[in-house]
Amino acid sequence: MKTLAAQVITPEDLLKHWQGHRTLTRNTIEAFPEKDFFEFSIGGMRPFAQLISELLAIAVPGLKGIVNREVEPFSEKATEKLIFKAQYLEKWDEATEEINKYWEKLSIEDFNENFNLFGQYEFPINQNILYFIDNEVHHRGQGYVYLRALGIQPPFFWER
Repeated sequence: MKTLAAQVITPEDLLKHWQGHRTLTRNTIEAFPEKDFFEFSIGGMRPFAQLISELLAIAVPGLKGIVNREVEPFSEKATEKLIFKAQYLEKWDEATEEINKYWEKLSIEDFNENFNLFGQYEFPINQNILYFIDNEVHHRGQGYVYLRALGIQPPFFWER
């Protein structure tokens, strides 16, 4: 018999929280001028398009791996051919729907099971999902710095 840890947030609320961050990140992508989305950087950090490629390579592939209990290596191949910001936005929207689809397949018991994300990180599934969110917030923060350096007001962080 499995025992569950005390629940602080429901799976539905966690998904809503994550998707709120995804909405804000999407709005951040939209705020970038096309050229700067692919080229602008500060202090040796990657351009925002590369950061978004990383996020796209983590969210759906990571969640799909969790749901199917398949450990696949991390790969950004799915975004290699994207050359326009609109393509990134389309891919982002597709990923949002995929996340919703895979999320429905998780049971409450799944969240406390360990999973080796991308063959690199062996943690409980709830910690892997929090990693997805934390990594997105981190990279969106870099995007905010870029936008401010370009003289563009980033989206308000509370508008999710």
